[in-house]
This record gives sequence, structure tokens and C-alpha cells, in this order.
Amino acid sequence: MSAKFNKTIITTISKELAPIKREIADIVESMSFMNKKFEDMMKAHELSREIITKLELENTDLKVTVEELNDRLANLEQQSRSNNIELQCVPENKKENVYNIVTQLARVVNCEIGERDILHCTRIAKVNPSSNRPRSIIVQLASPRMRDHILAATIKYNQANPQEKLNCSHLGYAGPKSPVFVAEHLSPANKALHAATRIKAREKNYKYVWVRNGRIFVRKTDGADYIQIRNKSSLSKIV
Repeated sequence: MSAKFNKTIITTISKELAPIKREIADIVESMSFMNKKFEDMMKAHELSREIITKLELENTDLKVTVEELNDRLANLEQQSRSNNIELQCVPENKKENVYNIVTQLARVVNCEIGERDILHCTRIAKVNPSSNRPRSIIVQLASPRMRDHILAATIKYNQANPQEKLNCSHLGYAGPKSPVFVAEHLSPANKALHAATRIKAREKNYKYVWVRNGRIFVRKTDGADYIQIRNKSSLSKIV
């Protein structure tokens, strides 16, 4: 009798527990499924992170390559101007002879220049059309050496005549003696970089900013080392 009663109790309890067991089994199965999904997601996340890291490295390499290519392009563009000088702030005249202006300037600064030394000269369009400054004159010379002769002669003349530096009156223009500048013919990129360099150097009280063979340099004081400004990133060196 007792055994039969115990069996009945066990059967009853088993029937009552059966749904719970099924629920537990379902929960275990769901947890296994979720665990597998989580593991798959973590693997996918790790793979994505590896891909992102790889892409970041490739992006960094590409930026370096682009910067190097831009520098090379800028150098080539500047080299194409290696024979040229730029005359700035020369007043304009409809009947002017640009060739005569160049030869007169050479005479003033005492630089011997022959007809064959000047390959081409012309005025160029303004970068800023609203500017009141006259259009610059670009002079293509026979060689970089001739360019350097004229630049050196102009510097020497201005140093020897600090109160009467090269100005438009020396070129035969009447009226106010506005200064005339002779400079290397910079590419648009280098011209913009030169302007940015002058602004930054002025802010940081640098004494010298100059251009040599299309390259831009700064020096803070007479005894300080020079710094070459190769690109916009180099401006951070001016401190």
C-alpha cells in the first residue's frame, strides 16, 4: 500500500515537473543559442576591428603618399619657374614696353643683361582681381644663373641705397616713388605658403623670411639656425 502511494506521489510530481523541465530545457537551449550568437558576434566584432585597424594604417600610408606626391608636384611646378623673376608693384601703362622696363631695371641695379638673356616677359593676371596693386611682370630668363644675378644685384642696390631703394621713379615713372620688388617667381602653392609663413613669422617675432631657389626659409634671430618651410605642416616649426 505504501509503495503504491509513493509511486502515485512520484508520478504526480513528475507530471507537475514535466512542464518545468521542458521550460528549463528550452531555456538551456535558448542560452546555448544566444551564447553561440554572442560568440559569432564577438568574432565578427574582432574581425571588424582588425579590418578597421588595417584600413586606418592604409589611410595613414595613403595620406603620406599623397603628401609626398603633392610635394613632388609642387617641386616640379616650382622647377618650371627656375629661370623666372617676378617684378612686383611696377605701375601699369597701356603703351608700356615690358621688355624696356626689364632692361631699365637691370641698368639701375647695375646688372649686365643681353637681349638673348630675356626669353619672354609679360604681365600676368591678378590673383585677387579687386586688388589695387598693378599686375606683376614675369620675366623668363635664359638660365637660373641670370635670375640669380639680377636678384643679387637688386639686393646689393637696395643695401647700398637704403634711403632710395628701387622704386618706380628709377623705371621712368613720374609721381609718388612707390617701391618696386624683384623676387623669384613662385608657384601658386609656394606663393600661398610664403604668405602664410610671413604671417606666422610676424606673429612669432621672427626676424627673417626669405626664398632661395623656390624654397622658403625663416630665422628668428641673427644667431639662430634657419628653418625650411616645406609645406603647411612645417608652419608648426615656427614657435
